[in-house]
Amino acid sequence: MKWLIATVLALFLFSGLSAWLGRFGLGRLPGDFRLRLRGRDYTIPLTSTLLLSAIGALLMRLL
Repeated sequence: MKWLIATVLALFLFSGLSAWLGRFGLGRLPGDFRLRLRGRDYTIPLTSTLLLSAIGALLMRLL
């Protein structure tokens, strides 16, 4: 259950910071999906979310 909460929080964090994180290539990794439906763009950043979650877990473990 904890991993689900962490993934949802990471998705919210990523969506809020997507413009800034896009400068570093996040959001364009293999496994990040972009959909265009009815003229709107939707982004599903699966790989970027997993990468950010792993980095966050490593930082928390070190602290």
